[in-house]
Amino acid sequence: MGILAGKGRYDERGHFLDATPSNAIIGTARIEGRRVVLSADDFTLRGGSSESTVSDKWVYAERYAHEMELPLVRMVDTAGGSVKLLEQQQSTKIPGYPSWPSISLLGRVPVVGIALGSCAGLGAVKVAATHFSVMVRGASQLFAGGPPVVRQGIGVAIDKETLGGWEVQVRQAGVVNNVADDEQDAFAQVRRFLSYLPSHVHEAPPVAAPAPADPAAQAWLDQAVPVDRRQVYDPRRILRTILDAGSLFEIAPLFGAALLACLGRIDGQPVGVLAGNPRVSGGALTSAAARKLERFVDLCDTFHLPVIHFVDAPGVMFGLEAERLGTMRDALRAIAAIEQARVPWLLVIVRRAFGVGGGMHGPKHGPEGRSLNHRVAWPTARWGSIPIEGGVAAAYRRDIEASDDPQARRDELESYYHRLSSPYRTAERFGVVDIIRPSETGLVIREWLADAAPLASRQLGPRLRTMR
Repeated sequence: MGILAGKGRYDERGHFLDATPSNAIIGTARIEGRRVVLSADDFTLRGGSSESTVSDKWVYAERYAHEMELPLVRMVDTAGGSVKLLEQQQSTKIPGYPSWPSISLLGRVPVVGIALGSCAGLGAVKVAATHFSVMVRGASQLFAGGPPVVRQGIGVAIDKETLGGWEVQVRQAGVVNNVADDEQDAFAQVRRFLSYLPSHVHEAPPVAAPAPADPAAQAWLDQAVPVDRRQVYDPRRILRTILDAGSLFEIAPLFGAALLACLGRIDGQPVGVLAGNPRVSGGALTSAAARKLERFVDLCDTFHLPVIHFVDAPGVMFGLEAERLGTMRDALRAIAAIEQARVPWLLVIVRRAFGVGGGMHGPKHGPEGRSLNHRVAWPTARWGSIPIEGGVAAAYRRDIEASDDPQARRDELESYYHRLSSPYRTAERFGVVDIIRPSETGLVIREWLADAAPLASRQLGPRLRTMR
């Protein structure tokens, strides 16, 4: 679309001489047979500058996706604004594009951003204001202002990779979700991401051909979580064992890694999957993990994906650094996202659910009274206001110190309280629906999903709020 848009050059009599095309390339295409809108920057023309082009063109692509309700893929490689616009227009403008539906798009259709080079200013916004974003390792960067701006503005000399490379934006800041090894890998990740989502919010997620997990591997689940609570386990292997073969797609694996956020399939039905990761920060909810949780819940709720949460949460992260980062504030925002979600939730409590972090396993109040809080647990599960070990150390400090054998007294007290905290005692009071064999988890999920997927499909349409 808009092939002729650009800047023509004419002689004094008005005859056409030549033209420089717009560096915004827009159009429609098909990805796996589904219609999408594509918008790409041509860096070979004025560095892809968003202000040196015909801005109405790329904005039109976004409006087209909005009104035709088609997924939007942005391929971004832009230097952002250009001071040369002043010379061209002989005036300046107040920043902004009033006709750009940047936020309402997020509540209507899937939006993807691919960083293919240095993305500054508006270019960084185009990548980040999405449901899924990916950048290429060593080839793309994001920043509000590039190295020349940083050097001139605050007097710091820095190269673009150090300023906004993947280590910064994917691992540390979480502005971009995933990193790709090359452009082909980036495109493949985008295709996989879109395969789990409907084309718009008035449509149910697409069901794929089932690819059942290996039945022989299910027995391993009964030994997946060590009896020794001090030992960790591999949560990704658990998910790969339960979900359809090859269907696990992780979002933001390097950011907030104490929590896994994934898309997957059960018998071909797309689902959102959360899982505590004891290998990072003991699985405690860090500030980064809370922000990741918030955005992932919004994604699943926007596009009607039932959520399965494999709970292992020792609590919210504590300590000076956690307080300085505002971890509790971020946890409260995540709680708001959970409570506002309308999609069905299934909770599989794998190991721990303690304190505020443990209480954030699923909606308890929910909109329109949707707060069933359907949960099952593995025999290895434990829960409460505080872990037994820390609770005993705090409550019985003087008793333990006064004992002839402090360690033996501490072990005795912990053993006593661990017996009281058995998940079977909670099940006796119906505080949990069932204690299940881990190897039966797939069957339990399939039975639940038979009811949950049709319910999610009956709740089609936009939510009252877009992605946060």
